[in-house]
Amino acid sequence: MNSTPEPLPLISISIPVFNEADNLAALHARLAAVADRMAGRCRLEFLFSDNSSTDTTWPDLIVLARTDPRVRAIRFAKNVGFQRSILANYLHARGDAVMQIDADLQDPPELLEQFFDLWRQGYHVVYGVREKRKEGAVINAIRWLGYRAIDLVSEYPIPRDAGDFRLIDRKVLNALLRLKTPNPYLRGMIASLGFLQIGVPYARDARTAGQSKFGLGRLVGLGLTAVLNHSTVPLRVASLLGTLMLGLSLIGGIYYVTLRLLHPNLPEGLASIHIIVLFGIGLQSLLLGIVGEYLLRIYVILQSEPVAVVRDSINFEPSELKL
Repeated sequence: MNSTPEPLPLISISIPVFNEADNLAALHARLAAVADRMAGRCRLEFLFSDNSSTDTTWPDLIVLARTDPRVRAIRFAKNVGFQRSILANYLHARGDAVMQIDADLQDPPELLEQFFDLWRQGYHVVYGVREKRKEGAVINAIRWLGYRAIDLVSEYPIPRDAGDFRLIDRKVLNALLRLKTPNPYLRGMIASLGFLQIGVPYARDARTAGQSKFGLGRLVGLGLTAVLNHSTVPLRVASLLGTLMLGLSLIGGIYYVTLRLLHPNLPEGLASIHIIVLFGIGLQSLLLGIVGEYLLRIYVILQSEPVAVVRDSINFEPSELKL
């Protein structure tokens, strides 16, 4: 009796894009070459999410899809940001596993073969660890410190020197999509789930074409999102500072009363009083700001805003669109 062979696993390659027209052809060529080499081991689909590009990215994706049915794409009604773009792509991935990669070719698509082998060995999350990256010394130092600071204050370990270049199992994806986060930090969200993970060291290349969309400001913003989403340390620091200031104020009050009793004619320190008052106001504003950031996240969750709104799609059936 002939048994039907099991179908090869489907791997979805998730690629968020924003004004990446100059990189699409080279990226597709390298992905297609990887697919040819792995043809006997898995099937691939190339899933693009266009973050409302203003160049020819979307028309170029249409052209690619005409010649390669593995290319599927969605375009958002507005720019929703990098992390939400990835999450929206995950919602539409059909694969048994999903590999996330940027369109700028700084992360080599060829590592899929190694990621795939580790996934088959039982790892649920396989991520790239950046040993070297061709960027300026200042930005590299900021990244190095940022990764370690985020891991240090997080409630659970978050891989250091690892970006969004990863492969995740369908089990991880299904669990991830049940989490409600208006401003996702996917590295932290995936780490919080507790699945079996392993890192693969690699040297990150320089961008081949186009301009980076992730400057220092966005890098700092992403770091703040990581801390506020996955750490209660800021709230605890606020409580600690409040307690400390209360203790200092109590000590200062006792000292002042004692001093006035011993020296009734002591001149009043108007300037020092103003400094203390202004310091207290500034500290209270800082602490209220920290609490406000957490409250804002709760408010946005209660609004239940969609991750993204899909305006156009390529090689999708209407029933497949989930946004």
